Order: sequence, then C-alpha cells, then structure tokens
Amino acid sequence: MPKIVSVSTYEPPYNMKQSNLEQLTRELFKGKFKQLDRLLNVFENGDIQSRQFCVPVEWYKEDHTFEERNNLYIELATKYSVEVINKCLSNTYFFEKSILPEEIDAIIFVSSSGFSTPTIDARVMNHLKFSDRIKRIPIWGLGCAGGAASISRAFDYCTAHPKEKVLVVCLELCSLSFQKNDYSKSNLVGASLFADGVACALVCGDDVHINSKKTIPYIVNTASKWMPNSEDVMGWDIKNDGLHVIFSKSIPSIISTWLGPFIQEFLKENNLKQTNINYFVAHPGGKKVLSAYLEALDLSEQHINFSSEILKKHGNMSSPTVLYVLEKYMLSECRAGDYGLMVALGPGFSGEAVILQWRD
Repeated sequence: MPKIVSVSTYEPPYNMKQSNLEQLTRELFKGKFKQLDRLLNVFENGDIQSRQFCVPVEWYKEDHTFEERNNLYIELATKYSVEVINKCLSNTYFFEKSILPEEIDAIIFVSSSGFSTPTIDARVMNHLKFSDRIKRIPIWGLGCAGGAASISRAFDYCTAHPKEKVLVVCLELCSLSFQKNDYSKSNLVGASLFADGVACALVCGDDVHINSKKTIPYIVNTASKWMPNSEDVMGWDIKNDGLHVIFSKSIPSIISTWLGPFIQEFLKENNLKQTNINYFVAHPGGKKVLSAYLEALDLSEQHINFSSEILKKHGNMSSPTVLYVLEKYMLSECRAGDYGLMVALGPGFSGEAVILQWRD
C-alpha cells in the first residue's frame, strides 16, 4: 500500500495582515462598488488573519500585462519549487537519512495559476540533480482540488510501480492573478480569500523501505466525483489581461447537498463508517466551506481544527492548502491504526477524496 513518507511547505516572503489587505482593497476599489464598506465585510468575516504573497503590496497598485504576470509566475514558481523539494527530501523529522533527488522516479507537478511550456517541473530539473529518466506528470486546471487529486494520482502510480518514489509538488501564486480593474463581486471575494503557497509530498510504493521516525499515513484508496454542467461554479475566465476568478456563491450549498452522499458511498465501498474517521484532512476553501463540511458530513468542530488554523494563518492557497493541513497531522502524534479522510473540491465542479491510515 503506497504511503506518504514526508511532506513540506514553503511560505512566500510577503506576509500581510488581513486588516491591511482590506484597507488596500478599499483604496483600489473606492468609487467602483455601491456599498463598498458593506461588501468589504467579507474580509473580516472570513476567519483569516494573515496571508502570504510572492510580491509586495506596492505591486497591486500598478497595472501589469498578462505577459508580465506569467513571466513572474515562471520565475518564482521554479525558485519556490526547488526550495520546497529540498525541504521535503531532507526532512529528517520524518526519516533518518535525506533522500537524493536522483532517487526520485516520477514527479507530479500541480498548478492552475500560471502557464509554462515546458512545465515548471522541467525547469526545476535544471536546478536539482534528478535522473534524466524521471517521469514527469504535470497537471493543470484542478484548482483547489489539485492537492488531493495529486495524492490520488501518486497512489495510482505507486500501486502500479511499488518499487518507486514519487514527488508531488503543488504550487499556486494566486496573487499574480489579482485584477484591480475587475469590479465584479467574485473578484472582491477572491481578493479577500486567495493567497500564495507551495507544498511537496513524497509518496512511496509498497516495496520502498524508509526508516520512518513516526507513524505515517498509508493511502488506502481514492475516489473522484464530478458534477455535470457546473463549469460556472469555480474556475478562471481567461481574458486579454490575465486570469479572472469565477467563484459562485452557491459553493457552500452545493457542498451541503452533494458532498455527503459521495463520501458516504466512498466509505461504504471500503467497509468504513464515518465514525471510523479520526482525522479530517480538509481543504479549507473558506469559512463557509468549512461550515458546509460540518453539515454535510456530520462532523464536530474538532475535526476541522487544523483546517481552520491553516485558513486563519494562510488563507486559501488553492491546491497546496490541503497539504498544509496534512503536514499539521503528520507533525502531530497520530496513532497507528487511526483513519484519516482527505477531501478537496475544485473546478469541474469536482471532488477528490483519499482514505488514509496511519501505520508504524
């Protein structure tokens, strides 16, 4: 059974308080919205205290072309990916001896906030000594679902190749998509919620033996769910000046009615009940999304403590966010035999679920 041996995160350099970001947004959108003060309450009501960005606050006051945004994405995505991979492979909190890049057999690179061909993983390989026989699996367009989906794809790969090691890298620079001339409510909500982040996980097949210092999560099974004709729920509207956020206010209600039956069916397929789940590794899409999880899955507030903490300190970083939550669990003292459920939702509209079990 494939297992997650290590996980790491990387915080972009510019840490900003939510209150300061609210004031910046007020300055940028003054006179552009009716009842702006009322709309800006979304900053205070979202349970976010701080977020991290790849550019300083002055950057948002200027106009930027799509080309400029994307070139910056390529430069910084490459740099941050190198940092987070090095951290993951040398994380002696989880194992005794660092793993060399040339020992990695495949790399899954997940992002939805910029464009690059060749993809960022190929550029990273010019900075780290990966094998020239490594298998590259770039995934684009899964948005917030990308973190859980990439763990699922690593599970598929390691099930087929039990002797191999796979790196999962999730990177989003959502701040580079901010549009100061977009006067839609979706853009205002996005400005209050999204942030930048990077995470990396090392997933290994059954026949890979690493001396772990802690109990680690093994991947029991995975599932995906897609909702037909839901393209307008979440995603990007791609225009001449860049990426414009699509973010429907119906997302929490969709989760409340659609997610529960999917998860119940998935658990039943694996001879599990909701009461068997000890750890809920949930992508914190926002305060209302977390509340919808509680309603849909009949969970307690304790189940979302780590997700709420990540949202409070980092905001919604899209695909890496659920791996930030996973890191919290992996750094804590999870008991051998306990089950976890990883859940994330994204454009499509789609859901990804992963059953984990902690083992020695």
